[in-house]
Order: sequence, then C-alpha cells, then structure tokens
Amino acid sequence: MTVLTVDLQDRSYPIHIAPGLLKTSLAGVDGRRVVVVSNDVVAPLYLQCFTRSLQEGGAETMEIILPDGEAYKTRDSLDVIHDRMLEAHCDRSCVVAALGGGVIGDVAGFAAATYQRGVDFLQAPTTLLAMVDSSVGGKTGINHPRGKNMIGAFWQPRQVIADTTTLATLPERELSAGLAETIKYGLIRDPLFLDWLQENIERLLARDEEALAWAIERSCRNKAEVVAADELEASAHNGRALLNLGHTFGHAMETGLGYGRWLHGEAVAAGSVMAAELSRRLGWLDGAAVDGVKSLFARARLPICGPALGADRYLDLMRQDKKNSGGRIRLVLLKGLGEAVTSSDVAESEICAAITACCE
Repeated sequence: MTVLTVDLQDRSYPIHIAPGLLKTSLAGVDGRRVVVVSNDVVAPLYLQCFTRSLQEGGAETMEIILPDGEAYKTRDSLDVIHDRMLEAHCDRSCVVAALGGGVIGDVAGFAAATYQRGVDFLQAPTTLLAMVDSSVGGKTGINHPRGKNMIGAFWQPRQVIADTTTLATLPERELSAGLAETIKYGLIRDPLFLDWLQENIERLLARDEEALAWAIERSCRNKAEVVAADELEASAHNGRALLNLGHTFGHAMETGLGYGRWLHGEAVAAGSVMAAELSRRLGWLDGAAVDGVKSLFARARLPICGPALGADRYLDLMRQDKKNSGGRIRLVLLKGLGEAVTSSDVAESEICAAITACCE
C-alpha cells in the first residue's frame, strides 16, 4: 500500500492507495455513525463490502443512494442527504463517507461541510478521476444552472481511501476521463511525468495495474504538494489555481451543453487543448508542442475539439468562472510543457480566436 500525506498541519490527512481497501477494517470510526453516500451504479458493486468494513471497525452505518450522473450534482441531492441525516437524528459526531466518483464526493463533501456547521468526512473514490483529483484537496460543492461548482465550500476529508480494484469495473469512457486530469499534472508542473505518460498511455488504457498504480500515486503526490502550499486557492500568483488548466473552457462546455452531456474529464481535455492553442498564439508554445498535447489527449481517447457553442457563448459562460478577478477572465496557460501560469491579461479577441480554432 502507498500512503501519501496532504500536509495541512493540524488538518493533515493520509491518502491510502492499494487494491482491496474497501474490504479493510477502517480506523477512527469506532462507536460512530457513518453515513455512506453513494449512487445507484456504484452501490450494487461496492456498498456491501464497504459498509461491512466500517462495521468491523466499530461503526454503525446508514446508506443514502443518489441517482448517478453530473445532472444530479444539485441542491435537490444535497437536500436529500440533509433530510435523511436529520430524520435519523445524526449528531455532530457522525461521519459522512463518499463512495463513488467526483459527483458523489463533491455533493457528500458539501453535505458534510454544512450539516450542523461541519462533520467529519471520508473519501472512498471509485473512479480514476476521483482518485487522482477530486477526492484530494477539500473542494466540495454543487452545480448551479448558471455555472459549474458555483456553490460549495473547502472541507478537507479525514482520509482518502483509493481502492484500485474498483477501476476494473470502470467504463472505458470514465477511464479516459480520469486520464485527462492525470495528463494535466504533467502539463502544468511535472514534465518527467508527462514524458512517462507519452510512453505509457496505452498501458493505462489497457488497465495495466502497475502503470495505473504509479499514475495515481504520481498524480496524488502532485495534487498534495499544490494543496499544501495553497489550500484555499488564495495565491494571486499561480498557486493552486494552476490545477485548473483547461477548466475555465471546460466548465463553459459542461454548462453550455447541459450537465452530464460531456464528462468532466472530456471537457478538461478539450479545454486544455484550447489553453495550449491560446498559449501558442501568445508565443509561449510552438506548433509542435500543441500538436503533442493534442496527440496525447487523442491517444487517451479524449476529445480535442470543443462543442460549437459559439465564441460569444463561451465568453459569457467563462465570465462566471470562480477564478476571475476584477471583472477579467483569468486563465491557466502554458509557458512551456510542464510550466503553467495564470493570466488575466489576455485580450478577449485572442481567447475567441483560440476557441474558434479548437471547436468542431
């Protein structure tokens, strides 16, 4: 088992990565009620073994099953969790555990952050995207019709339990979506990892256990380092915001198309290509580098062209992004492969040109 630490002083927590963890008795739950939130796809596969392991650790468990999909990352789902917890008389000693992908982790985490002003939270990610990104770092929240992840809170888990055996049942489309966030770490700060991904992307698609374990560990190590340095994304100069490469474009796609039409990782991939193209137009990347970015995402079976929403619609949606400052769109761009920066100084005409060049 690999154990990494997200170093946040008195709120530090471990990330456990290994096969079979959902069947392992968990520490820290003795005598506590654990509210397991999952969805109707994951629960039939893993809920029974996970609740059994919690009970063997001394916990009392209750389960809340939500419908699967980004379309259910809503206030209604949040209300379902809160209603069930209130009906069961859960007090502040309870623990909310998220068993599922990024949607479940975000909604359950936000429920934990807001129930009685905050209760303990446990992440048990079952998708590659959740393992390498959304389960680590404490971002929780729900979508709003006007923008993705616009309502939420920072609420760190007490631990992350990444059972890699769950990837065996992950649909191919979901696996590729997770690879988008993995590639992101190479593009923004880890050129050696990017080189490794270029050489091993087919092994990851084939679910080679050794390759997947290494990619998850390397991704989580990158995420943990960034979060420890800038937990609340407060740095005015890069910091945690760099983790949003492709996300400003990608969130516009998800909102504009309707939540759930594209997976988050698919939108991040196409958005990252737009960011690379814009970086080329600013003179920071050459054409060969942009072609290499496109090729890697394409080999990962991810889209490299965004939906044709129209550049004006993209801009309208991007103006709602949380990273914006002073009324200007703030983007994560690439000074080079493995070197990302944030910028609020790009002319909207240049942004529109990059969007148009990268749309179907």
